[in-house]
Amino acid sequence: MSFFPKPTLSLALLFSLSLGAGCQRVPQTGTASVQKGTAAFWLTTPDKSVLFQAQTVPTWGTSAPTGSVIEVDDKQTFQTIDGFGYCLTGGSAELLHRMGAAERAALLKELFATDGNNIGVSYLRLSIGASDLDATVFSYNDLPEGQTDPTLAKFSLAPDKPHLIPVLKEILAINPRIKILGSPWSPPTWMKTNGNSKGGSLKPEFYDAYARYFAKYIQGMKAEGIRIDAITVQNEPLHPGNNPSLLMLAEQQAEFVKKHLGPTFQKEKIDTKIVVYDHNADRPDYPLTILNDPEAKKYVDGSAFHLYAGPIEALSKVHDAHPDKNVYFTEQWVGSKSQFSENFPWHIRTLMIGATRNWARTVLEWNLAADPQQNPHTPGGCTECRGALTLDGNNVTREDAYYIIAHASKFVRPGSVRISSTTSETLPNVAFKTPNGQRVVLVQNNSKGTQAFSLRYQGKTLNTTLNAGAAGTYVW
Repeated sequence: MSFFPKPTLSLALLFSLSLGAGCQRVPQTGTASVQKGTAAFWLTTPDKSVLFQAQTVPTWGTSAPTGSVIEVDDKQTFQTIDGFGYCLTGGSAELLHRMGAAERAALLKELFATDGNNIGVSYLRLSIGASDLDATVFSYNDLPEGQTDPTLAKFSLAPDKPHLIPVLKEILAINPRIKILGSPWSPPTWMKTNGNSKGGSLKPEFYDAYARYFAKYIQGMKAEGIRIDAITVQNEPLHPGNNPSLLMLAEQQAEFVKKHLGPTFQKEKIDTKIVVYDHNADRPDYPLTILNDPEAKKYVDGSAFHLYAGPIEALSKVHDAHPDKNVYFTEQWVGSKSQFSENFPWHIRTLMIGATRNWARTVLEWNLAADPQQNPHTPGGCTECRGALTLDGNNVTREDAYYIIAHASKFVRPGSVRISSTTSETLPNVAFKTPNGQRVVLVQNNSKGTQAFSLRYQGKTLNTTLNAGAAGTYVW
């Protein structure tokens, strides 16, 4: 696990300060406005002296490279990007919805719009039912102890209607094309072997009912005007100690997908993607077990990963075994007792750069928002999960994950394609070509001293510098 602090300057102020240094605003298209022969350059330093701030515009030329060279080649392409963003937990939605309408509208625009001073978040993950960062545990089919409802006659999205669905509708009004992933933490307790929200396994006699539960969720959200682009079958299926949670072994997930969930989606003409695993990179054998089963594989779009254990390179191991299936990075937390100076470089290097260099189509940080005491959460849920935003009523503090995601989300729009770039231990980086034809390179200085280096593209060189631990996004 990696852990995470509190810059309080508003992004708008930072932008206004930077614009006086000859920098460019970002237009409605979500691309950086770049003068011919130059590159836009956005910087964050681990001491927080600069927080996602536009810098003096570097220029391309024919001068000799300075230090190491990062060669960018857009003739070699890799995966398409679906987006960058956060998990909109029920608790996050509740805190946002309790803000004043004007303050919430301004904040949601800052997060999800692509023009001006906004960071263009393009992907969200929701919990299907409660996650551990809801105020209470619930499913969409809760019954008194001893009762069952295999026909799902009492299924209802009512728990999401006070806060989550209204906030989602406001977000979709800003960005109608945002992609949404749904992940369950637990089925209804009456479907489980232990009858409890925490732990237990799915009873085989309710596999079919649970498949229809997913279908009803997707159809119910669609009726609210919310398209669920993809679902994962189970959040952290090998971690039954959370509240809520479920133990679902790989063989059980394969059985559920191939005989119940996949056929149900097919019968109901649901085109929402089915993504398996959704847990740590130390167990690539889990998704491989499912993908190696041809009957299960035919229903599966790809595999999702977290990184609380294992190496990020495990994503490539799964991709290389099944290159026709996609890879997603769907969660990494920020601990409330950790420091920005450690968190920001690690997350940029390991996730924003590392996950995408290992085929991930998404990079999602964990909870979008929490209050100053890291609430709300369920009994037994995470007590130290710092949000990308700390919300204290209408007061907003932009935290580590806000800046981590912004470095990619603002410029690497959905539909961008990863392209080739040379890398090194001290200058990890990743490069993309956007749908509008721009090139974006994210670089982190993974050394203890300032590094001068050069970007080289089509024979031209751009000389630049990053302080120790800092990250820069370069756009041209």
